[in-house]
Amino acid sequence: MEKMANLQQAVAGAQVVNPRGAIRAPGWHSFLRTIPHRLKPPVLLSLFMVALTLGSSAVANEPLHWSQLPPLPDALGVAGPFAGVSGDTLLVAGGANFPGRMPWEGGKKVWHDEVYGLTAKTNRWVQVGKLPRPLAYGVSITTGQGLIIIGGSDADRHYGEVYQLNYLDGKLLVKNLPALPLPLANAAGALVGSTIYVAGGSEHPGEQAAVSQVFSLALAEENPTWKQVPACPGKARILPVAAAWKNAFYLFGGAALEATNGKIARSYLHDAWRYQPELGWQRLADLPKPCVAGPTPAPKVGEDFLLVGGDDGALAGFQPPERHPGFPKLVLAYDVNGDRWYRHGEVPAPRATVPAVYWQGLYVIPSGEMRPGVRSPEVWALAARSEL
Repeated sequence: MEKMANLQQAVAGAQVVNPRGAIRAPGWHSFLRTIPHRLKPPVLLSLFMVALTLGSSAVANEPLHWSQLPPLPDALGVAGPFAGVSGDTLLVAGGANFPGRMPWEGGKKVWHDEVYGLTAKTNRWVQVGKLPRPLAYGVSITTGQGLIIIGGSDADRHYGEVYQLNYLDGKLLVKNLPALPLPLANAAGALVGSTIYVAGGSEHPGEQAAVSQVFSLALAEENPTWKQVPACPGKARILPVAAAWKNAFYLFGGAALEATNGKIARSYLHDAWRYQPELGWQRLADLPKPCVAGPTPAPKVGEDFLLVGGDDGALAGFQPPERHPGFPKLVLAYDVNGDRWYRHGEVPAPRATVPAVYWQGLYVIPSGEMRPGVRSPEVWALAARSEL
């Protein structure tokens, strides 16, 4: 797809990559104006419900609009970066890659501490600072007070530290926030109102055990502290996809770590859950296929969450690894009101182990893995709402 000439064009309207040629459903108010006034109320009610059904299917019928922003300065790209927004600046920080040989060649993974910023005015990435340490595979949360990065790992261990990043007047400000009760990487999180939820992940490197705990941090409190909330009833998992809508926290997929033939291996999950403080956990309709390490928090278009990448496990252990065709392109959409999943086109460049960031009317997916061990510096963006 041809790149946008500048970021303002990308924000104004993304180029359609996979049009589906669907017809937009009319609004219910226009529909009702065509109904004769002499119809009885029961008939009106029935037609009203039909109109609502047509309107709710409009998002499902519209194509997804994808565009590319300037690529990251790191020519290899990174997996597991932190990403979010401070003011009008998009921030991408940390991450890990293989700058020498590839992992199947015995290459060594390297963690990074650079923080890059992009604004609509400059339309280019510049390094704006560094993290307190090289770090990757943590949780990214954008708030009105900047980007909050939670946990993560380096080559030696996992961490529980939490930092708030703000880019103001040309300077990157890093503030310490309350640390998690335990070190945690490969988790997922989302902001529900003013409360952060973090679920899943593991305490130690090596994918030997996943945690079942779920934690919350109420930012509106005078002295916020992490609290443990009821654990998700499903299996403990790493690399799920999180989401938030109204007063609810959502958790999709991920991988359990289970003993198979005497070894701990990933078990790809396709269950979905919703947590509300007053109601607890509720199991939702299962995903049509597993999703591990998809861009998170899940982009939301209308009343639907979108899973726009990740690994479904279908090619786990693929050989030879250098010929792996990449992660699946199918986009899965979850209808919040109907508690159902449906196929919603394809993503032109599926990625895994990467955040999704809402910025300037776009959901931005900065870098990430294009196939196991291989990153890409490309930065893709999905229009938050269709232009149709």
